[in-house]
Amino acid sequence: MVRSKPKQAPSKKQSRGVDFKKIKRKIGRKLPPPKNATNVQIKSKAIVLPEQSLASDRSGLAVSKKGLTLKELLHQSSHHNPKIRKVALIGIRDLALKFRSEIKIHKLAIIQKVRERICDNDAVIREELHNLLKKVIFPILKEDLNGPLVSSIMAYVFNAMTHLSVDVRLMAFKFFDLVVLNCPSSFLLYAEKVLDNYGDILRNNQIYLQDKSKLKTALAGLVHCLSLLSSFNEKKPSYDQKTEGWKPLHAFESKIPDKHLGISSIINKLEGLVPILISCFQELTGLIRAMPVLDAVTFDCILSLLQSINLAAEYAIYRMGLHQGLGISYNSQDMMRKTENSVLVFLKKFLEGFPIYPIHNSSEMIDDRYFILNVKITEIFFHMSKWIDDDASLMERFLIFIENALAGQICNNVRSRKMLQENYLIRLVPFIPGLVSQMMSHWKVCLLQAFTVTFKDLKVNSKLNTACLSAIEEMLLPGQKQNTLPPDFFSSDILSFQVTWMGELPELLLRLGDKEPSMSKVILNLQLRIGQCSPLKSYLAQEYDSMQIPLSQFFCTFIDNGDLHYGPFDKLPRDCQELAVSCLYYFSCFNPLLLKSLTLCFLNCRVDSSILLRIIEVLHSSFKAGHVQIADQLCFLITIIARLKVFPGNA
Repeated sequence: MVRSKPKQAPSKKQSRGVDFKKIKRKIGRKLPPPKNATNVQIKSKAIVLPEQSLASDRSGLAVSKKGLTLKELLHQSSHHNPKIRKVALIGIRDLALKFRSEIKIHKLAIIQKVRERICDNDAVIREELHNLLKKVIFPILKEDLNGPLVSSIMAYVFNAMTHLSVDVRLMAFKFFDLVVLNCPSSFLLYAEKVLDNYGDILRNNQIYLQDKSKLKTALAGLVHCLSLLSSFNEKKPSYDQKTEGWKPLHAFESKIPDKHLGISSIINKLEGLVPILISCFQELTGLIRAMPVLDAVTFDCILSLLQSINLAAEYAIYRMGLHQGLGISYNSQDMMRKTENSVLVFLKKFLEGFPIYPIHNSSEMIDDRYFILNVKITEIFFHMSKWIDDDASLMERFLIFIENALAGQICNNVRSRKMLQENYLIRLVPFIPGLVSQMMSHWKVCLLQAFTVTFKDLKVNSKLNTACLSAIEEMLLPGQKQNTLPPDFFSSDILSFQVTWMGELPELLLRLGDKEPSMSKVILNLQLRIGQCSPLKSYLAQEYDSMQIPLSQFFCTFIDNGDLHYGPFDKLPRDCQELAVSCLYYFSCFNPLLLKSLTLCFLNCRVDSSILLRIIEVLHSSFKAGHVQIADQLCFLITIIARLKVFPGNA
């Protein structure tokens, strides 16, 4: 029997030690810090110090809405954080509005600190500083804005004009314009340097393509500065005495100073600036011709350029006839040659591009804006036409434009056409008398016909009426105003137009009524001058007499049923009534209808007794001069006595 082997127990694996225990982590759970990590957190208790009395008690101090003093705000205006700098400027504005005396006391410290922000790299802060100076600081310091304050600001303005950033440079001209606006006399002190900087910025044609809005701001400042050149002396020079054989168009009188104010070097700068302005204009017009729509910013830039060209060229060229009055020792021929080579050549090339129109013209707004630009170019041409060589083709282009503008051939929209005529023809109408006196018969008739149509179609309250009446006075009374029209101006080709204009005057008075006393005064003044200047038994005197019938309605109208309809005479101011009564003396023979209307005025209780006595006095003087027949004079006086007897209360 075989002995079975005993069953052996299952062998157990020998247990070993584990070096690293693997821990399963769930995804997304943050790992715990290691056991040997060092805690670097530091905990401390706050240190509480007692407040100082000066810091806590600010009663009686000038502080802003946030409780900051002026010194603290000025210090924060130089902070590295732009937000804090902006808040500091706003705080200075709030403090200044509340404590105006603080600004006057610390004006030098304020200006010296805030001027640093003129060159600030942040556009928002520069704009905030501009508003602060414009609306708060300069109005408060208007009386104290003297040389030291202005010079301290201008140092930083000139620094900004040469800044690497174009935005800062363009904004600097806005600051300069603000300084000149509040201290106009400062322009002459800094004009040379500023004009040089304007030339540098305008040579950079990249501005035309990138940011026209800032260019618009800079050009607006240039227009303002150039306009100041004609305001330093109110005395107007007499060019006829200074330059032989040369007379400007009567519509333009330059206000050039007749004393030397250190402007010789300024004029030299202007002569160099004109070609730059013209080049800039040509760059922009070359761009807009291909534009489907002329945007507002580009339009404003071109308009400012035209205004600058007009002012700069005008001042530089008129200087030729004033070199003696200005105290400048130049030879007139050398000046003429130099100016011709520098300014007039560029002007002529500039004007040869007239008129400017887009390639594709499908919008009424485009027509409107181009019309405005062409009006400005026309104005420049007639200002400078005496120095530009005669060019018949160029002159004809401008005459065609004026004729079309007067005739209303501007755009198809009636409302837009009326608006353009109201606002922009007022610049061209003053040139009409001078043009009519110089043009040949064909163009004379065309211009007068277009002018007459415009005058008759105007509304009674139109501001263009004043310009038209002034032109009519010059064409009706040649030689009476400035000796600008020839003696033979009373020709057959203008006679019919003069009759039409005179016939419109009483009608215009009736349409005005008492709504526009100032316009009525202009018309009555013109009527009085016509009566005073009309030679006896001339056609002008005959036409003046024919104005009596419509003028009778101006005083009073008698209706068949017994009712009286008083005209606008009794409602107008006293000076207008005096003019209307004075016009009566110059009628060579009184119409019975006019005498009846004057008689009925005595029944009107609203007419002052002194005016009624003035009517009696003028009629008596006319009777003595033989203008009123004795029967009409007696009838007039007896009727007045009878009326006053029936109504003694009115006496």
